[in-house]
Amino acid sequence: MMDSAVAALSGLLIGAGVLLVVAGFRTSPDASSRPRHSRLPRSWQGPAAKRRGTQLGLALAAGVAAAAWTSLPMLAVIVPAAAFGLPVLLSTPANRDAELLEALDRWVRNLAALLPTGRSITDAIRVSARQAAEPLGAQLRLLVARLDDRWTMEQALTAMADALDSADADAILAALMLAAERGGTGATATLNALADTVQDRLRALREIEAERAKPRIVVRQVTIFTVAALALALVFGGSFFAPFASLPGQALLTALVVAYLGSLLFLRRMALPRPRQRILRRAT
Repeated sequence: MMDSAVAALSGLLIGAGVLLVVAGFRTSPDASSRPRHSRLPRSWQGPAAKRRGTQLGLALAAGVAAAAWTSLPMLAVIVPAAAFGLPVLLSTPANRDAELLEALDRWVRNLAALLPTGRSITDAIRVSARQAAEPLGAQLRLLVARLDDRWTMEQALTAMADALDSADADAILAALMLAAERGGTGATATLNALADTVQDRLRALREIEAERAKPRIVVRQVTIFTVAALALALVFGGSFFAPFASLPGQALLTALVVAYLGSLLFLRRMALPRPRQRILRRAT
């Protein structure tokens, strides 16, 4: 009777661990809205902290139960690590370049529409800062504040370029520097051409992201099915893990898990966009 109760409890805890993995795919935090003033991830701040703490407790309990049920101590580490690591490794990476390009496109087209009305580059920037969307809004307001503090246009735009750290933003800000030096001559045509270039690059980025999403979805589905199958085997077919009970078996199990997680990390790194060479850098 006691063995049946322990088995049922172990099954519930292991099942909860699997559900945590699946839930993690659906509740990954939005990195773009993470507060800059804190070193802690957003998922460990505010109301989400309690939920994440509960998930951690269940994952640790599932790991301990799995280790006790199979006599494999390494599962006490592997199960919680999988519950928190797999959602991160298999989630869709935040595409900061696409978000920034969208904001740059709207801002540049707004500037190009304001300049023909007789405004200078500085005045057009001030007006456009009120309507700019994130992630440009805060940087444009800071740009206006620096101009109000008597920074030169070149100094303020270079500081903004360093903060954005984007080759696409560098091209636009460099064009604004040249236009400010020339009194705005030809700025409208230049900005419209840059906006068209940004649109082309944004379209290419979206196509690349769509192609990258296909293998990521397949790997995610395979991983979920594999984890679920192993959890069922752990509950209903304990002999499946018997060969891993010895010391060499546990070493092999650890190596297999590390190799799989390493392959997922490699896949995620391949999906991240490569940094492009910038043209604007503050003199040191």
